[in-house]
Amino acid sequence: MSKATRTDAQPSAPHGADSHDLIRVLGARENNLKDVSIEIPKRRLTVFTGVSGSGKSSLVFNTIAAESQRLINETYSAFVQGFMPTLARPEVDVLEGLTTAIIVDQQRMGSDPRSTVGTATDANAMLRILFSRLGKPHIGPPSAYAFNVPSVRASGAITVERGNKKAVKATFNRTGGMCPRCEGRGTVSDIDLAQLYDDTKSLDEGAITIPGYGSDGWNMRLYKESGFVDPGKPIREYTKRELHDFLHHEPVRMKIAGINMTYEGLVPRVQKSMLSKDKEAMQPHIRAFVDRAVAFTTCPECDGTRLSEGARASKIKRISIADACAMQISDLADWVRGLGEPSVAPLLTALQQTLDSFVEIGLGYLALDRPAGTLSGGEAQRVKMIRHLGSSLTDVTYVFDEPTAGLHPHDIQRMNELLLRLRDKGNTVLVVEHKPETIAIADHVVDLGPGAGTAGGSVCFEGTVAGLRTADTVTGRHFDDRASLKKTPRKPTGTLEIRGATANNLRDVDVDIPLGMLVVVTGVAGSGKSSLVHGSIPAGEDVVSVDQSPIRGSRRSNPATYTGLLDPIRKAFAKVNGVKPALFSANSEGACPTCNGAGVIYTDLAMMAGVASPCEDCEGKRYQASVLEYRLGGRDISEVLAMSVDEAEEFFAAGEAATPAARRVLSRLSDVGLGYLTLGQPLTTLSGGERQRLKLATHMADKGGVYVLDEPTTGLHLADVEQLLALLDRLVDSGKSVIVVEHHQAVMAHADWIIDLGPGAGHDGGRLVFEGTPADLVAARSTLTGEHLAAYVGG
Repeated sequence: MSKATRTDAQPSAPHGADSHDLIRVLGARENNLKDVSIEIPKRRLTVFTGVSGSGKSSLVFNTIAAESQRLINETYSAFVQGFMPTLARPEVDVLEGLTTAIIVDQQRMGSDPRSTVGTATDANAMLRILFSRLGKPHIGPPSAYAFNVPSVRASGAITVERGNKKAVKATFNRTGGMCPRCEGRGTVSDIDLAQLYDDTKSLDEGAITIPGYGSDGWNMRLYKESGFVDPGKPIREYTKRELHDFLHHEPVRMKIAGINMTYEGLVPRVQKSMLSKDKEAMQPHIRAFVDRAVAFTTCPECDGTRLSEGARASKIKRISIADACAMQISDLADWVRGLGEPSVAPLLTALQQTLDSFVEIGLGYLALDRPAGTLSGGEAQRVKMIRHLGSSLTDVTYVFDEPTAGLHPHDIQRMNELLLRLRDKGNTVLVVEHKPETIAIADHVVDLGPGAGTAGGSVCFEGTVAGLRTADTVTGRHFDDRASLKKTPRKPTGTLEIRGATANNLRDVDVDIPLGMLVVVTGVAGSGKSSLVHGSIPAGEDVVSVDQSPIRGSRRSNPATYTGLLDPIRKAFAKVNGVKPALFSANSEGACPTCNGAGVIYTDLAMMAGVASPCEDCEGKRYQASVLEYRLGGRDISEVLAMSVDEAEEFFAAGEAATPAARRVLSRLSDVGLGYLTLGQPLTTLSGGERQRLKLATHMADKGGVYVLDEPTTGLHLADVEQLLALLDRLVDSGKSVIVVEHHQAVMAHADWIIDLGPGAGHDGGRLVFEGTPADLVAARSTLTGEHLAAYVGG
């Protein structure tokens, strides 16, 4: 057969399919966006920047990425869509040229106690297969090495119909790797019985001291009227049988006061009702009880490895799967590389690539058995990136939310290389970012602003990085800002001694933290900063610790309810109008009866995804119409909650609405750079950095003398960092001591004292490599931080 020859030697006209090289957005109005229209080049790296609250996330996440995901979800059947999150169509006129969007955000990974770094990636699954093939002694399939699979043995009879019926005996065995004692959690909880009841009293005298077990409540009636124990006898006089029935009786149905109820011992009842729930979601008084009553200790049977005895005994080259998961990932990668077993070569290659991705992305210091809930937002985002690094997909839109969060300047360089690598595979990379080091590598920059909240939502600049530098926008003006070193650092007023700190990877660290100063604790990611600060400075009465953990609250929670601002506002409305304050709460008497004060109606569509639509009666205002007739300074309560912090501060300053208590809270919110937030914005819509600054504003009224902050610059624009530094200075000048875990070079340069940990991450870190003034660190250049800081200040 002759070879097929091409006849079209002449270059033909460009193919129509190649013309779709732009994502076009016309008339975006999501949140505070003001009819934004832009064109984003595909297969390029585009960075979106602008002050906090300028509309970056509204454009990138809530418009472009949300519509892409919604369109993909619509291709699935109605049944499958029922299990997917609800996505309403964004407020936008036209969106063209979208590709599949993969969102890599900073949402913390699940707080399930059985979720680890290994289970969140594919590393654990591949290790299990490896041990099931090569482990000696052989104990079974991969599930035998899984700490979330219990062993099951069952026998019974199955009926097989073949002509005449006949029963066939059948047994079922499944070998799992779960430790039977701790059920794969690695810890066991021991209940302190003395916290459950006072044994000198009888039930009639209120012996049970658990919250919710009041003398006249149903819980107490259940035990009093069960007939198992004598309610008039002190508990210490119970017989062995009575004490067992009171504490450990198995569930049994019975009628109490004509109502069917289940009676069971107090211990299993408390375990089901309180201990099986997420502690963070509990009410404060119940959480305090759980902390008192329950001691979590390492499981004595599996020694915290979560695995059964068989799984721990099966080894490859004297290493068990528990040992492998406890290793630092960089060491585990070396161990896997040395196995060289041809029978499982493809598996070893895949596992090797996954582990190398961890090291490459700067997470080589983690271990696979690290609980996923303990990762920071930045670490969680980088773990999610791992599955995309080796992906063969191209022409995908990757959306990143501040990928440099929690990264030392040394690590930012590596992150930049990864973003460029994703782009060079033919993907569109959209990044929301503030750090100039990452903005500098962009092919295209979109600067939103000019201000925050209602003052933002417009495109101020679109073009190249060189163009941004000369543009007259807030980002352009601050792009080359450099904080200078202090000429004369403050003098310490005392010291906080830390001796022999060994938490996590710390190597017996001794350090004196000076008080009355702005102290920055720094070092590469994984060097032991958080372990030193949070592990050695206990949050007590004198210590106010403000971290980035999520604020627990429902859709109804907002900055006004969280900070306590709503109380003085309600009282002011009530006083002027001569009515009671409860009318001005959307969670109480003033709530719109149709939506119960939520402002939206949730419609459950059974199989299909539910829909949230604004309440037609109150038009989303959350209050009854009669409540909105009461005014203060010419505004009703819903209009006040729609104000930004800055507007409200002006409103409550003078005239009929003058409320000093409200102004004090509002000025603190303004001080931490949240002047653009609206008072009624749901807390669930705030970013991690905004949540932390909201906590800081709330705690600024506390009496604590030492403030511990964990990367307060997360999510802050270059212009806002100056405002934060001024706030930290005011705190220190008012007599407080401020200790900040931070990577931002402007904060380091502004510090009075620097404590630098390292030199590397994981077991290569955990040592004190420098303590002294920033000027001394720059002069010595003896550490990675010193070199980067010297380059930053031009020293």
